[in-house]
Amino acid sequence: MWTLIRVGLTNLRRDRVAQAMTFVLPIIFFSIFATVFGGRSGATAKINLAVVDEDHSDFSQRVAAGLAKEGSLKVQATSAAKNGNVPLTRAAAEALVKNGDVPVAVVIPAGIGAAFGSRGFGGGGPAIQLLADVSDPIAPQMVYGLLQKVTMTAAPDLLMRGGLQQFEQHAGALTAEQRVAVDAWLPRLRQNAAGAGSGSGAAGAMPMGIGVETVDVMRTNSERSSLVSFYAAGTGVMFLLFSMVNGAGGTLLDEVESGTLERLLSTRIGMTGLLAGKWLLLTTIGFSQICVMFLWATVAFQLPLFSHVPGFVTMTVVTAGAAAALGLVLATLARTRGQLSGFSTILILTMSALGGSMFPRFLMSEGLQKVGLLTFNAWALDGYLKVFWRSAPLWQLWPQVSVLVGLTATFLLLARLLARRWETA
Repeated sequence: MWTLIRVGLTNLRRDRVAQAMTFVLPIIFFSIFATVFGGRSGATAKINLAVVDEDHSDFSQRVAAGLAKEGSLKVQATSAAKNGNVPLTRAAAEALVKNGDVPVAVVIPAGIGAAFGSRGFGGGGPAIQLLADVSDPIAPQMVYGLLQKVTMTAAPDLLMRGGLQQFEQHAGALTAEQRVAVDAWLPRLRQNAAGAGSGSGAAGAMPMGIGVETVDVMRTNSERSSLVSFYAAGTGVMFLLFSMVNGAGGTLLDEVESGTLERLLSTRIGMTGLLAGKWLLLTTIGFSQICVMFLWATVAFQLPLFSHVPGFVTMTVVTAGAAAALGLVLATLARTRGQLSGFSTILILTMSALGGSMFPRFLMSEGLQKVGLLTFNAWALDGYLKVFWRSAPLWQLWPQVSVLVGLTATFLLLARLLARRWETA
């Protein structure tokens, strides 16, 4: 028994891939999930927020300034133009949300300052609007909470003035001494509130008289469609990578072991032609695999596939091509089937976790989101979500298509260089 244990430990010590699978991969996954869901201080990403001030009153400017001071928000209030930066309009902010540049925009409507100053707690004024992309359910809720806090702390003096006006209306006018005392106290109230409102977080309920209306600017779609498209793309891309690695390794490494590869290289096809043929075959299989996945999602979960055929075909072709090329790289890099299986599992699962195949990238910290852009999965999923959730035209897919085409060319070149070892063997 002790001999068997010693032999097993010796084999584990010699097998670097098995060591990585046993010790490294669990640590990687634990670190990623703990960073995303552990609630560490400062680990969450800043929320990009567009702010539109249609009122230009003292109250609206205070609210906009309060939002800009929040540490968990990255506020955009202007847009670039030929004559310099100009204040955002409602249409421009809505376009930013629809294009995915920001998940939510705050629109402070005209007349809200006058209504707030005159009515105070009485209500009846126009409502602040949150133009939201509901595919990110977290950002609108966080902005709503921060808006609660900012509205409560930005203008307590105006709120008090409105309350005093109602008091005088129903209970009689203040005396001269009382009015002097109030006028002397209100500036200090504003100053104290400004100092207390410099932190982050949500507190209290919205002041009476200030309504907030959430508007789903992606209302032509449904939240169910968004989730289905996300999981179809995420699952499809992850298993596409596994099948491409298995297909490439299964053919190349088996041919090496059986001697078939040597006979193939003696023909006119050569190594370049052989790799090109295998890449085309794997790309065709990968394309079919993604199509089957999305067709099932269409039949079983009502994914609107047929209204997005051009974008879907474009993204599927470049995604399958890049995945097939990556499979060839790993197959030419590995020496044995065991090495290929272990290394590819570690790589694919890590890329899938960082790239968004397992959970949305907007849940990650800003640093992890940037790291995720180094993965194959992130660019593929961003393209599919543009197609199915944002209904983006084909030309707006150029960043994702360009990166995936570039990765395909890079992977094919690297696979060709690594395959030289079989030509010189």
